Amino acid sequence: MTAMHKLYAREGWGSVIIEAQFALYGLPCEVQSVGDLFQSADAREELERVNPLAQLPTVILPDGSVMSESAALSLHLADAAASDALVPRAGDPTRPQFLRWLVFLVTNIYPTFTYADDPTRFVPAAAAAEFRENVDGYALRLWEIVEQTAGAPWFLGDRHLHWGHDPVAPETAMVRRARAATPCDCDPCGCVARTRERLATQLP
Repeated sequence: MTAMHKLYAREGWGSVIIEAQFALYGLPCEVQSVGDLFQSADAREELERVNPLAQLPTVILPDGSVMSESAALSLHLADAAASDALVPRAGDPTRPQFLRWLVFLVTNIYPTFTYADDPTRFVPAAAAAEFRENVDGYALRLWEIVEQTAGAPWFLGDRHLHWGHDPVAPETAMVRRARAATPCDCDPCGCVARTRERLATQLP
């Protein structure tokens, strides 16, 4: 029997990506629900005992050690499951570009959500609106870079996600938790919605 992982998670937050991977790979996972980290000091303090940044996703590995960061966890879980369903194996010609864009997303695009979720964490309240507008604009330019690079029909051309023979499998965790999210949970600063609208007017 595979040892149990413990995932700290909240409906509609970034932890859904990792919860979905646990479901896809069939790896046993205990989900520990976390309160609203923006609104609840108790929720932040509780998670800080495990992860000083109090960020999701946070995972306790079977050996008791702590792992965080979505990209790192995605690579680790693919290894733990010995699967290339989501992560190309070493030697796969698509792996270099997969790694490039995986890191691009988490180091360039994701921080724009962090900054725009609550700008007053980073700038005085008087500057928050302008700061958020600038961050949203930068996020849009980043998404345009992704859009110009992505292949068809999938980002890596012919490389696509394999969900096996069960058509319900993709919904096991991802849809269940994403459907429970409010618009603010999924897109706190509105960047994704605005990017989608703008790109819709620019693309054939």
